Amino acid sequence: MKKLFFILAMSSLAVVVADAAEQDTVNRCAAIISQFQQMPEKAIPRDVLRRAKGLAIMSVVKAGFIFSAKGGQGVVIARTPRGWSGPSFIATGGGGLQAGAQVTDFVMVLNNDAAVQAFSRGGNVTIGVDVSAAAGPVGRTAAGAVMPTAAVYTYSRSKGLFVGVSLEGAVIGTQRQSNFNYYGGPVRADSILSGVTKAPPGAAPLRRALGP
Repeated sequence: MKKLFFILAMSSLAVVVADAAEQDTVNRCAAIISQFQQMPEKAIPRDVLRRAKGLAIMSVVKAGFIFSAKGGQGVVIARTPRGWSGPSFIATGGGGLQAGAQVTDFVMVLNNDAAVQAFSRGGNVTIGVDVSAAAGPVGRTAAGAVMPTAAVYTYSRSKGLFVGVSLEGAVIGTQRQSNFNYYGGPVRADSILSGVTKAPPGAAPLRRALGP
């Protein structure tokens, strides 16, 4: 009986720890959105965000010497008739012959329903193949260039500045286990992004940061 209690206790602890890890990712994504709003001259134009059907937000860490590895985690969130959906977890990874270490924040503005649907399938999305992508306009001076020219506008933030950036060929995958952990059971990406699955309370800071 004691052994069974110990196993159940450890299982419960693992769920709590996993949920905490997912909440950290959500909080980091909310911080990324808030940070670019503090840089109006180098930010994603507000009109781009107002027209957005969704956003994918990630932090990617690249580190190594001679052979480097990179990996990133984040979330995708979609606009629904009742406001922003809950977050669906995503990740990317890869390697290459580069040296150094760097953390880069990425924001992908999903400009149409097809882009949201690509992330709703629950598999992998290859930027430039499954959805067309272009470096997005930046700052107040981009007011005349906010009409979408691609399904996805891509941005990066490194050393305090957001800039348009190409993500051609990047493969981004839905993290089913993270979604399971965060929502407390099996849940599909399309159910999350359509708003059918209710957003947990922990998603409130991210949804507030995105505005109406």
